Amino acid sequence: MSAFEWPIRVYWEDTDAGGVVYYANYLRFLERSRTEWLRSRGIAQRELAATRGVQFMVLGLSIDYKAAARLDDALVVTCDMQPEGRTTAMFDQKIWRESGEGSDPLKKGVRELLVEARVRVVCVDEKSLRPRRIGEYLS
Repeated sequence: MSAFEWPIRVYWEDTDAGGVVYYANYLRFLERSRTEWLRSRGIAQRELAATRGVQFMVLGLSIDYKAAARLDDALVVTCDMQPEGRTTAMFDQKIWRESGEGSDPLKKGVRELLVEARVRVVCVDEKSLRPRRIGEYLS
């Protein structure tokens, strides 16, 4: 199965004074991609909490920054989930810059890797925040 892909554009609010994406904002892009990955499976986080009484929390992450994104860049965030156990899962995520929007037609469709991340999440009870089994809805 191929990784889920979610497009995003870099806006002023994502950048520092130099027009470069502020390093912590990449975490927001990764989070939004995981949310959209769930939505693509017909699961809204609010509904998950209301009907199943669970939510997800980040246990840890590792992130490698390869190159900087800038204002107006078209990005693609990928998301690939692998269950780790009964309550945890690992998301392998990447952020790519879509090339070819400029004047060079030879670069159309070429992607440049900007960020690689591994995000470990745990499924928890919404009220107690204690670990709960990840349901079959994520398999």
